[in-house]
Amino acid sequence: MEQDIYDEMIRKRDNVKYSWERQVSEYTLQDIDKNAFDTYLQKAKDAGRISFEETDVKTVLNKLELIQGDHLLNAGAALFCNCGINELQMAKFATNERLTFTDIRRFTGSIMELSKKAEQYIIDAMDWRVEIGSGLSRKEIPEIPLDAIREAIINSFGHKIFDSGQSNEVAIFKDRIEIYNPGAFPTGVSPEKFIEGNERPVRRNPLITRTLYYSKDMESFATGLKRIYTACKAAGCRVEFGQQAYGFAVIFYRRNTSTQDSPQDSTQDKHQDNTQDSLQNRILEYCKVPRSKKEITVYMGYKDVKSFAKRYLKPLCEAGELQMTIPDRPSSRNQKYVTVEKKEEK
Repeated sequence: MEQDIYDEMIRKRDNVKYSWERQVSEYTLQDIDKNAFDTYLQKAKDAGRISFEETDVKTVLNKLELIQGDHLLNAGAALFCNCGINELQMAKFATNERLTFTDIRRFTGSIMELSKKAEQYIIDAMDWRVEIGSGLSRKEIPEIPLDAIREAIINSFGHKIFDSGQSNEVAIFKDRIEIYNPGAFPTGVSPEKFIEGNERPVRRNPLITRTLYYSKDMESFATGLKRIYTACKAAGCRVEFGQQAYGFAVIFYRRNTSTQDSPQDSTQDKHQDNTQDSLQNRILEYCKVPRSKKEITVYMGYKDVKSFAKRYLKPLCEAGELQMTIPDRPSSRNQKYVTVEKKEEK
């Protein structure tokens, strides 16, 4: 019998007695990421799901049933320790296939910390559009709803098989973003059943998911996939749930890969074009005086200078509406951009 099949039989037979998360780990209170723990506890108290007054680490972990003596159970170590129990691998690929990557990163740490890193990695990689409201107020809208991304990330840790030896993964392609966790979907059910809301929860790691429930990072009524699906549907983002032999993936398709155009899509595209024109006009107005890349990026309310320059400054330069002050040295540290004055027609 193959080892993974045997392990699954053991889990099904007696999930409590043989559960990986209830085994005592080698990690102690000294290994806890205090910032991650304090942030979690405050969230749980603000959510009203932890009512006791104590804040001492050992006392709290004891009440959460995540510690035995001075040693954390595996569940507690996975949640709060900077250790090798969790590994997160993230990569950006040049195309729609796993061939050439343009960036790759690998981290170990607590679930609380790695979930933040995964979220930020996706936020930095996504495209954003800007809606200009009254009084020049601006609202940035991501191509994939953040609530859906956060839900998929925390679920990928909450439902993984920790003793599989595999990493959680975030893979960013030109046409999609995938969030993967080791541990196949529960046998006999499909993601669609959970989206319909007719299935009861299947808790692979009940201690971990219960702890995350207290902080409202996860819910306990099998609603995670439904919330992801609903958020994506409202935002016009296509999402798929990929069942794989040894794992599970949530696949978000990026905005520029829509397979059909509805009247609503056309209206949104037209609105985005108008927004793009408005943003470019603001850049040109600001650059009537020579400005550096960083100055322009900060003025427009963005953070990633390289991405902003590629997306907005480069097209304006190519269109002849913006020009470099040092054109023969594009990478000069003193490089600035200035609006090209249009000659009046006689």
